[in-house]
Amino acid sequence: MDRNTADPEDIAKVNAEEQAGKQQYTCGMHPMIITDEPGDCPICGMALTPVKSGTIGQTQAAEMQQADKPEGERKIKYWVAPMDPTYIRDEPGKSPMGMDLVPVYEDEAPGGATIAIDPVTAQNMGVRTAPVKRRHMHRKIRTVGTVNYDEPKILSVNAKVDGWIERLYVDETGQMVKKGQPLLALYSPKLVSAQEEYLLALRNRDALKNSSFEEIAAGGDRLLKAARQRLRYWDISERQIRRLEKTGKVRKTLTLYAPSKGVVTMKMAMPGQFIKAGQELFQISDISKVWIYADIYEYELPWIEVGQEAEVILPFIGGRTLKANIDYIYPYVEPQTRTVKARIVFANPGLELKPDMYVNVRIHGQEVKDALAVPSEAVLNSGEKQTVFVALGDGKFEPRQVKTGVQDQEGFTEITQGLLEGETVVTSAQFLFDSESKLREAIQKMLEPKKAEPAALEEHVGQDMPEEDLEAMFE
Repeated sequence: MDRNTADPEDIAKVNAEEQAGKQQYTCGMHPMIITDEPGDCPICGMALTPVKSGTIGQTQAAEMQQADKPEGERKIKYWVAPMDPTYIRDEPGKSPMGMDLVPVYEDEAPGGATIAIDPVTAQNMGVRTAPVKRRHMHRKIRTVGTVNYDEPKILSVNAKVDGWIERLYVDETGQMVKKGQPLLALYSPKLVSAQEEYLLALRNRDALKNSSFEEIAAGGDRLLKAARQRLRYWDISERQIRRLEKTGKVRKTLTLYAPSKGVVTMKMAMPGQFIKAGQELFQISDISKVWIYADIYEYELPWIEVGQEAEVILPFIGGRTLKANIDYIYPYVEPQTRTVKARIVFANPGLELKPDMYVNVRIHGQEVKDALAVPSEAVLNSGEKQTVFVALGDGKFEPRQVKTGVQDQEGFTEITQGLLEGETVVTSAQFLFDSESKLREAIQKMLEPKKAEPAALEEHVGQDMPEEDLEAMFE
């Protein structure tokens, strides 16, 4: 006899028989299996155990009687959105879609079939529970960082004219240079011609400046200005031009100077080399300030933001700790590491931090205050949805679909929708509950059509078939 679908009167008769001394057996994992003889459960194969007199039948009969009560006599457990089972409230109202919330009664379970388990069986299964309550959630992120150059302070040195390198003043990669320090001497026929043209324009201007015709004097000034500007475009400094004016001698070579201080990170110049205009000769990087890239995994991203304090531990200097703030979070994921880079900027006056070094990084994540949370082991994640089991008391458990938020380092998961503060959830053995709930839900769905089949069949067959024969067709 299936006590899930039997009438309360039939269950009461069975209870009377049990009280008279008839022993029945049930499965501890599948209480809907009840037999008159000992044996094994047809679902899980476990040995059937004796049923205490009247325990299961009375419970199921009470559930059926509760379901038959008018809505006015049934106790409302909470209110739920019609289109979103995770949106629940403890009072009536509107859903985010503007629909009225509908009541859920204590004898209902919209997330699946409610299951009842004997307290002794629950103890043998190791069922543990935990309350749903609000807490401050936080996480400390520990990761590895890589020291890198300050990108805006990486400069490229090149010549704007073709020529030959006559002399190389900086001939080593890694050499420190100061701003304005000579890098190389370049011989270029074009530069020699430009200097000669400038001297001619200078002498022409001096010869015409006393002319009685203002237009002629102005023409001399314009010619000198154009020749001077040409030298400036080819990176001849103002100091070199003044020296050319003072001495009146054309220099064979042009000296290129360092545009800023830093370390030579790339050298492509060699003595006697012919270079073309625009060819890169040096890269100079200023490492008085460095960037540190910290790798942040995707699940850690909700905890960090720009401006948070970060600690950088230098393992190669006795674990020395430096503090700074997150300067930038890059808007893309690195395909090789599947991490997002968080940039931390540090001053490096003693040059202790050297590019491509590894350092340890600690970031104190932003605290999530007053969050509704449960132990993470209470949440069953199927990939498409998250489910928890709510303990209703008296050995009853209800599956509830929820929406989750962040996870903290203490093993708690934020619940954004689906639970109310003060409820109790199952934290162990919920996988067995899940399979039991789905099995009962499937059985109910298979049995529901049978309730309508006799009436539908009677309509097609007519009133000639006796009622006893009609019922016998579905036994």
